[in-house]
Amino acid sequence: MRIVQAGAERLDEITPLFIKYREFYGQLPKPEASRRFLEDRLKHEQAIILVAEDETSGKVLGFCQFIPSFSALTLAPSWVLKGIYVIEEARRQLVGDNLINHAKDMARAAGIKRMTVMTGETNDVAQSLYRSLGFTDDVDFRYFALKL
Repeated sequence: MRIVQAGAERLDEITPLFIKYREFYGQLPKPEASRRFLEDRLKHEQAIILVAEDETSGKVLGFCQFIPSFSALTLAPSWVLKGIYVIEEARRQLVGDNLINHAKDMARAAGIKRMTVMTGETNDVAQSLYRSLGFTDDVDFRYFALKL
């Protein structure tokens, strides 16, 4: 397995996985809007998208998307994981682990001081993955959302 940073040239491969990610969380597919969303993030350098691919076939096995951010409390840059998806036939092959570990290495090299992630309250598989990779439950802050 090889992990590479994706650019706009990979949109045709990434978009179907992004749609599956959205559907997992109960969203409608919206293929055109999904592709446009990813394209805009890449075009405006608002996201880092990593792709795991099979070294032999080049087939995309999964992706993760990080959004650069900043922490006013630590006065340092951070990355927020805003999506990860692994195709069904590649699950249990450490694709998610490899994607996030590669992102951790990139973040350290770029001087990023913190990575954060949120997932569904009932997504035990993702929670287990994140904990196994060193993420801890945030006991200092509570996450709130406001739908506009």
